[in-house]
Amino acid sequence: MTMTTTTSRPRHPAHPIDPATLTQLRAADDAGHACEAYTDEEGGAPLRCCLRRSRPGESVALVSYAPLRRWAAERWARPGAYDEQGPVFIHAEDCGGPVAGAAGYPFARPGALRVLRRYDADGRITGGRFMEIPQEPTPALDEALDEAFADPAVALVQLRAAEHGCLLFTIHRPHP
Repeated sequence: MTMTTTTSRPRHPAHPIDPATLTQLRAADDAGHACEAYTDEEGGAPLRCCLRRSRPGESVALVSYAPLRRWAAERWARPGAYDEQGPVFIHAEDCGGPVAGAAGYPFARPGALRVLRRYDADGRITGGRFMEIPQEPTPALDEALDEAFADPAVALVQLRAAEHGCLLFTIHRPHP
């Protein structure tokens, strides 16, 4: 018996890396290395610029990115030891970002292991949740994010791959 997955619209918008930051990362990443583009022959890399997987033959780059550092700098927050950088895939050239109105959360394949890491307004970890993405990803992630933002101290949630700890996308506290 084959199970089908429905993809409804998420309650919490997933944020890609913003265009200005992408321009900077395509020149030099957050570790100070020059961006090196390559052709992704197989496809499947999780692109943080447009929140989809790469297609075979696309020009991509693997860059070092410090998401919390950049978020904190805009808000005068002080993440201290929680500031970290890690690898992310991006298109080597501007791709226009995510497709508007896409259904479901990006990179929410049933069976994938994910961590929802919560941060306060100072950029410090306030908790997290480990989860295996179920057959119906969107309602489960909506529920996990509702739970995270039920804590008034939570300003930001990062969804990360459990296997490598890589940032997949961020979700900001909803505005009332």
